[in-house]
Amino acid sequence: METLDTKPWWKFGHVWLIISGPLLVVIASFITLYLAITRPDAVIDDYYRKGMEINKTLNAQRDSMAPALQARNNAATGIKPMQEKPASP
Repeated sequence: METLDTKPWWKFGHVWLIISGPLLVVIASFITLYLAITRPDAVIDDYYRKGMEINKTLNAQRDSMAPALQARNNAATGIKPMQEKPASP
């Protein structure tokens, strides 16, 4: 006759291996929740104005490269660029 192992479930190592993964995730989520509640986000002052300043500097960099880009493209195609006519008042 075979004898069955009648140990309680918590004495098997595989059970703790299976339980430990989700348990660590739950503990980490509570730590993250605690940190989110106790440390509020810093308010960014005047973010719109700072964004507009960044756009101006990016536009200035792009505009300063316009002659170089135009010459490079025309050198590859062999076509001379058209001169812009001044707007008449």
